[in-house]
Amino acid sequence: MTPGQHNLRLYNEFAHLWPVISPPEDYAEEAEHWRAALSDRLAPGRQRILELGCGGGHLLSHLTGDFEAEAVDISPQMLELSRKLNPGVVHHLGDMRTVRLPEKFDAVLAHDAISYMLTEEDLRAVFATARAHLRPGGVFLAAPDLVRDTFRPRVLQWPGRPQSSPDGPTVTVEESIMSPDPADTVMESLFVYTIVENGVTRIEEDLHLSGLFPIATWLRLLEEAGFDPEVMPLPGDGDGCGETLFRAVLRSQHSERMSGSG
Repeated sequence: MTPGQHNLRLYNEFAHLWPVISPPEDYAEEAEHWRAALSDRLAPGRQRILELGCGGGHLLSHLTGDFEAEAVDISPQMLELSRKLNPGVVHHLGDMRTVRLPEKFDAVLAHDAISYMLTEEDLRAVFATARAHLRPGGVFLAAPDLVRDTFRPRVLQWPGRPQSSPDGPTVTVEESIMSPDPADTVMESLFVYTIVENGVTRIEEDLHLSGLFPIATWLRLLEEAGFDPEVMPLPGDGDGCGETLFRAVLRSQHSERMSGSG
């Protein structure tokens, strides 16, 4: 997330509602695509992965059975959710653009949290983080919510569902997505939460700014960072979001010298 973005209400005061808004079980189908994208490029066995911007750990919860995992997020509240859901995962508080851990991994993952990168410089920083934590031949996966190529303004409904307790909170979310200036790389998402908690209904708003880049920009920046990238499909949620997965293999230093990459 960019400066100030870590103060978004959804990931702080409303973080305890994240399992209701976007339940872990909803990530099972998508996780199969991530697992396949990794398995195609990694050697057999229990490989080590690092997730940048893990949030509540919902995607990661479907991968820990096959991979040894560590995770990073900028929100302490979301990290606490992920720790409870993924007790066997080592968690780190940090910004995906600047965090540096003392070890290397076979794969680095950035789910939709990478959408909070607003500029090409932000993306370059995340790609540098991925590169710093990967062994040569390692795999970087990233899945922004939307790309400029297929963007259209839309209003999304997140139905949510109650927690396991019958008297737990319920939340519905209406998300209005727009791109006021088609010439820039920023889109706006206005979240309106209808929260029923402890018998009280309240409506809250939360404005998120996200990056919106053409696929060609993603591929160019990944290549410049020393990766061999490709585009893969994801199932999405039926609303046009989350349908693009970038898979990028880190070139060896020899290959980079031969190609002139830095």
